[in-house]
Amino acid sequence: MPVKGIIRRQCIPIIYTRGTHYEVGYDIGRTFASLIQNFLEISVNLNRSYIPAYETIEGKKAYDDTLECVRKNFPQYVEEIQGTADGASVPFYKLFLLHLDEITPKACGRNGFKESSGCSTVCVNQKDAVILGHTEDALSQTLNHFYIVSAHITNDQPQGRWAVKEERFSSLCYAGHLPGYTMNYNHHGLVFSVNTLSAQKLLPGKTPRHFIARALLSAENFEQAQKILKDSGNGTADGCSVNMTFLNNHGESLFYNIEIAPTYDDNQESELNIKPGNPGENLIHCNKYLRMHVPEITGFMLASSVERLRVLESYADPLDVERIAKMLGDQSHPVYKVFQEVGPEDRFKTIAVGIFDCIKRTWTLYSDNPASNEPLVVMPLVLKDS
Repeated sequence: MPVKGIIRRQCIPIIYTRGTHYEVGYDIGRTFASLIQNFLEISVNLNRSYIPAYETIEGKKAYDDTLECVRKNFPQYVEEIQGTADGASVPFYKLFLLHLDEITPKACGRNGFKESSGCSTVCVNQKDAVILGHTEDALSQTLNHFYIVSAHITNDQPQGRWAVKEERFSSLCYAGHLPGYTMNYNHHGLVFSVNTLSAQKLLPGKTPRHFIARALLSAENFEQAQKILKDSGNGTADGCSVNMTFLNNHGESLFYNIEIAPTYDDNQESELNIKPGNPGENLIHCNKYLRMHVPEITGFMLASSVERLRVLESYADPLDVERIAKMLGDQSHPVYKVFQEVGPEDRFKTIAVGIFDCIKRTWTLYSDNPASNEPLVVMPLVLKDS
């Protein structure tokens, strides 16, 4: 299907699945096989950047080194990808490549990412409004190629470097991708979203940021979350920022924005900069490092991030769910809009918007502009102690 033929659908499919990592992956692949197959056909990044890089000596080495790293530390998530590949009848290597931004630096100059997409997140921590709102922005081919995974994963033995036996979460997922690298919550009360940040220098053989976000879905508390993001012994291969809170905190609610960057020395762990959002304080983040001095890829995403941040910060308190919906649907800037969509051939689009109400414990999802459309669904946040 040509990109210009993709018309926004009022549809967010969801799968409820339970089993081992492989079984859950297989169910996802089997259920969404047509979406995954179609996305692999039309993905510009995969077909113009990742696969050409994979077919070079240097790119194949980056692929192999990274696969060895995650097989050692997160074999259960490799099994998830294998299950999805088997269920959808697609090659494993293509799905794994979707998670490997770090394959491209020397093999193809990261040309596919000089005009990458981005997301915007607003965290409101007021007396009567404790809210995380997030736009999911992506290349245009991703429109209509996503779904929600609500999974309960159980294992007889602890899995991976963090010895996890059980996971229960809901996550918005791009077709063929691991859960975690978008907007999500788990049954321990962790609510989080991810903003892509694009460091100039990437590190093949380190942990892909998609795998770190996937591991974060298992976190039971803030201390565990920090440990997962730091990833001592390896560290992230690329940058991102995480906006998060725990619903089951005793006492006052707290938000955190955590900027994450690769470490270029022998430290062997991610660099973290943690900014808390205390009661009465709001946090806003897009796709630019605000506190860490990390050389970044220039282009559309960086310029857009500056302007989106300026627009979002212009909104005054008080903020509530309705006000945040208007913020996340803002199209006032002539080029760099918070909700990105002008025409069917735009290179970047906001594919979905989510608003977590941490007081009511709901997740409101929109497949269209939230400033002018009703939500498609309002889902309850089901926690372990509920």
